[in-house]
Amino acid sequence: MKKANNKYHLSTPIGTALIEGNENGIEKISILSEAPQPLIQDQELLEAGQQLESYFKGELQEFTFPIQPQGTDFQQRVWKALLTIPYGKTMSYLELSKQLGDPKAIRAVASANGKNPLWIIVPCHRVIGSDGSLTGYAGGLWRKKWLLEHESPAKQQSLF
Repeated sequence: MKKANNKYHLSTPIGTALIEGNENGIEKISILSEAPQPLIQDQELLEAGQQLESYFKGELQEFTFPIQPQGTDFQQRVWKALLTIPYGKTMSYLELSKQLGDPKAIRAVASANGKNPLWIIVPCHRVIGSDGSLTGYAGGLWRKKWLLEHESPAKQQSLF
């Protein structure tokens, strides 16, 4: 019998994250535009929340909790490819399409990227335009910019 999905809220520097999953793994992480309602918490969600907190503090670059994003076979392939983009690096939609074996599938790859249900964990924010521009991000381009700057190895240090 499958355990009912549970939800967990996490306050982040770029808004409130909603983490959803069950005993098999985290299925979805999204950003909320409204104030959240109180939710039931379980150990899997707490672990995901703790790892995200560590990520936002700059202490964690790779997530280790089990994930279970729901999508088509093609979307799953794209999301798996996204997981290969290292922390602090970016890849263009064209490069991602080539990595998947079909440079002409760029629009389908972009569409699957936009349907990624695991915000930050499956790092769709690391995919940019071929010209280096920030293009498309379901959470808003300002969040994509923030995430890329957060992961940048060339962060500016405060002198004071």
